[in-house]
Amino acid sequence: MSELTASPFFGVTLTVIAYWLGLRAQKKTGLVLCNNMIVTVAIIIAVLAAFQIPYENYYQGGSIINLLLGPATACMAVNVYRKLDLLKKNWLPVLLGCFAGALTSVGSILVMCRLFGLDAAMTASLLPKSVTTPIATAVSESHGGIQAITVAAVIVTGILGNLTAPYLVKLFRVKDPVAAGLGIGACSHAIGTAKALELGETEGAMSSLAIGACGIITALLALGFDLFL
Repeated sequence: MSELTASPFFGVTLTVIAYWLGLRAQKKTGLVLCNNMIVTVAIIIAVLAAFQIPYENYYQGGSIINLLLGPATACMAVNVYRKLDLLKKNWLPVLLGCFAGALTSVGSILVMCRLFGLDAAMTASLLPKSVTTPIATAVSESHGGIQAITVAAVIVTGILGNLTAPYLVKLFRVKDPVAAGLGIGACSHAIGTAKALELGETEGAMSSLAIGACGIITALLALGFDLFL
């Protein structure tokens, strides 16, 4: 059993099957809590816990999927290219919106970590929670953060954004698809962008753009992290 689970094929197969079951559950029930990402994570955790499979064994295959995060994020540039004319007309509001989103995310984490008395390592781990995983882990590690905590924070943030984005757009009566897309991408990266694409092509394109822009801005803002502490 240990030899089987140590194979990279085990991690890949388990992830694919769990994700397929998550999609099926979401389509069948239509419930917000049956989000495919939540179901996928729950299934993987349940399987590993039930059969006492070490996480290191699963990650032999999980790391292969993790390598695809970078190319998958880059592929979102296709959506941005399709809306290039719209971007040219709104480049200043888009830039300011991404800056405001990144600044709010980083600033709120710094303030809350101070209020709750978290140490520098934990603060650095949570600092890039709203940007895509490859950028978040790089920012976290460069400032002494813990990669596992960073990845968990990014996933939770993305899932929350995916779940709540449509309701928040309606609650705050955001009519402009550019503003809606930027807001979703700025706070919940790729997982939130998946929901933005469901809302519309413009929302998806602007959310895709916000992933890269906010990632760069967050990395620059994080340079002042040591000075803050």
